[in-house]
Amino acid sequence: MTAANAPSTGVPVSFEFFPPKTPEGAEKLRAVRQQLYALRPEFCSVTYGAGGSTQEGTFGTVREILAEGVSAASHFSCIGATRQSVREQLAQLRAMGVQRLVALRGDLPSGYGMGGEFHYASDLVAFIRAETGQDFHIEVAAYPEVHPQARSPEADLKAYVAKVQAGADAAITQYFYSADAYFRFVEDARRQGADVPVVPGIMPITSSTQLMRFSDACGAEIPRWIRLRLQAYGDDVASIRAFGLDVVTGLCEQLLAAGVPALHFYTMNQSAATLEICRRLGFVDSASR
Repeated sequence: MTAANAPSTGVPVSFEFFPPKTPEGAEKLRAVRQQLYALRPEFCSVTYGAGGSTQEGTFGTVREILAEGVSAASHFSCIGATRQSVREQLAQLRAMGVQRLVALRGDLPSGYGMGGEFHYASDLVAFIRAETGQDFHIEVAAYPEVHPQARSPEADLKAYVAKVQAGADAAITQYFYSADAYFRFVEDARRQGADVPVVPGIMPITSSTQLMRFSDACGAEIPRWIRLRLQAYGDDVASIRAFGLDVVTGLCEQLLAAGVPALHFYTMNQSAATLEICRRLGFVDSASR
């Protein structure tokens, strides 16, 4: 199924994928995308290798999504980049037909210095706007529970506001499991004049160890009651997945009831959990599964 003939969902949804490293992974991801296209996503984003590593995998996956009739957003990292390299990559993306970017500072591999001509994502956003005007819809990252490298919550909010002032159209948050953290962030940002849509990032829970590892790395907080339940399930994968579906569906229901502009799912190149959450939310009926 392509997005062109898929049923409509109502509230916009979007999906994040990462570039596969093997032909087998690429084939699996093609099947995953076709399943998720039943939700008629507003766009699909593709992550970018750490530290300015090659974008060939990112751009290749973006090309495939565009060829499948779906809007694709390329993650765009600026650490280690020069103005000329960014200029060339923007031209390449524009020639491909890309109209959306997720502009990020990015992380350097271990052992590298800051490097490059951009130090902050706000620098990248400002440069893209100066070079391309309104050619791209630009999303930036937001951190309801504070970026793990931020000096303070105030400094983190200031950095976010700078990205919006530089020309960002919208933000996608790091995943979270406390809706209050999201609501507080949106309210604080609006008080500072950053009034663009803030789309919550949603991470399905399918593996306890994977979730713990990711959360420790990115600073996302796992509430104590969720952590304890996951630990109690041990290696019981079925119980972990069932509990995860209940937790994340409930979170989405709370967010949707508050009128969030959209939902952005971190799929981890899998479809089952995201499809089931969306089915429970009423986005997919049984006939379209």
